[in-house]
Amino acid sequence: MKAIYLDKKNGHKSLILGDIPQPYPQEGEALIKVHATAIMPTEFRWIPTFNTPTGKPRPFPIVLSHEFSGTIAALGAGVTGFKVGESVYGLNDWFTNGAQAEYCVAPATALSHKPESLDHIQSAVTPISALTAWQGIFEKLKLQRGQSILIHGGAGAVGTFVVQLAHQSGAHVIATASSASMDFVRTLGADEVIDYQNTQFEDVVQDVATVFDGVGGDTLQRSWSVLKPGGKLVTIATESEGATDQRTRDAFMLVRADGSQLTEIAELIDAGELQVFVAGVFPLAGAREAYDRAQKGKLRGKIALRVME
Repeated sequence: MKAIYLDKKNGHKSLILGDIPQPYPQEGEALIKVHATAIMPTEFRWIPTFNTPTGKPRPFPIVLSHEFSGTIAALGAGVTGFKVGESVYGLNDWFTNGAQAEYCVAPATALSHKPESLDHIQSAVTPISALTAWQGIFEKLKLQRGQSILIHGGAGAVGTFVVQLAHQSGAHVIATASSASMDFVRTLGADEVIDYQNTQFEDVVQDVATVFDGVGGDTLQRSWSVLKPGGKLVTIATESEGATDQRTRDAFMLVRADGSQLTEIAELIDAGELQVFVAGVFPLAGAREAYDRAQKGKLRGKIALRVME
């Protein structure tokens, strides 16, 4: 099958377009004919990209991108709820080959039927960001109606979902964004938007119940001071996973695949209550160019790779 892959541990300039063996579904898995996937520029720095769960090096070739939209090509033993030919979207295991290929495999529990109102490109950029927002808000922060939440990076790929979901839950939403994105973030449901380029958020925000941090670094460290007593903070900044500070490690979350949550998200999308944003689309063969664009930043949503024309 055609795929974009790495044959050595390196950055996106080393990606190769070529043929590699097609995977096949095992028990509980589905084989997906990939129509589109989304890129994650940080994936080259992730531990699972080049290592097995035991810490040993993963074998090459390594295929990146773990969220996708496509159709079911085959089902492994024991899979129920799906049929060959149905359109699905989902997320596969970080330690396995991803979706920058004509086919990928994923646990059936990590899939849901694709939102009917979205095409494959839009669906492909949704799983990781939407699930991260969902799990951060409802599982980690346990956000309640009437509570306040400060969201760092409100215009980012994850932030757009966090703002919308927090608004729908009845929270008072405060978000940080660049001056160019302030109006955009307001349209997503933010009650207040802070221009982080010109205002220190801690000068204008105090005693919030929750903080969702999508930035990390100094922004994360300054955020502890704006929480009210008993307040909760969650961060998705990857450097926080290995932090020496225990409270930062406790605040860090890594998204997990969850087909049932993807079903709820699809229902919100189809009901017009959740918007999806695509920052750009490149063909599979243009993966290097797609990463170049992503690394320039200032995106609203994610960049997708169109695998199947």
